[in-house]
Amino acid sequence: MTTGAPTPAYSVQQPVQQPRPRRSRLRTFLPLGFAAWLVLEIWLLSVVAGAAGGFALFVLLLAGLVLGAVVTKRAGRRAFQNLNEAIQRGTAPTRGGGNGLMMLGGLLLMIPGLVSDAAGLLLLLPPVQKAVGRYTQRTVDRKLRDAGSGVLGEALQQARIHRPDGKVVQGEVVRDDNR
Repeated sequence: MTTGAPTPAYSVQQPVQQPRPRRSRLRTFLPLGFAAWLVLEIWLLSVVAGAAGGFALFVLLLAGLVLGAVVTKRAGRRAFQNLNEAIQRGTAPTRGGGNGLMMLGGLLLMIPGLVSDAAGLLLLLPPVQKAVGRYTQRTVDRKLRDAGSGVLGEALQQARIHRPDGKVVQGEVVRDDNR
């Protein structure tokens, strides 16, 4: 069927579609790992409840919750004390102590489940804290080195220059302190 409208002599060019960036492996496998962890936790809880009884499992989970709360509170208090001492000295806080990993261990203990409790108890051991801390430090250093210098600073600078309407205002701030 024709409408009688003339066919344009030029072709309308479609915008070039950029390929979508690949999803990282973490974003791909994190939901699957989380689902597998939940299934493992539920299965293990049902096995232990069948073997030891529901009341014993409840007491075990409650003990994990209380121990996790005590560990998290103690590690947080120690981190706060280190921060206060560093501020009073006028220096940067020390990186040692493993307070962050102790807090993570306490939080894992507070999550109901036996696998998370085992991971939390492992994080309370000093040799495990040192190994995980070294691995984390190496990973962060490598990621920062791969990111290049000034990536964050450049992004913040771009955020300051661009106005909400999309216009870029180039300029220089001159401070007149004589007035």
